[in-house]
Amino acid sequence: MNTEQSQAQSLHWFKSSYSGGEGGECIEVAALPHSVHIRDSKDTGRGFLTVSPASWSAFVGHTSRRH
Repeated sequence: MNTEQSQAQSLHWFKSSYSGGEGGECIEVAALPHSVHIRDSKDTGRGFLTVSPASWSAFVGHTSRRH
């Protein structure tokens, strides 16, 4: 097991409450004080993207205004 896989297993991942059980397009997020990790909920073994909390906040703010 590589280091990223070990780290991913130790994080507490959350899936969107808007995500249905039928599989569609969904992500999981693990937020820490200095980073936010994002991964594909359908293929959790592929790794994850890490962004700053400010970047994540800007992304969520932008997407929530579009709906």
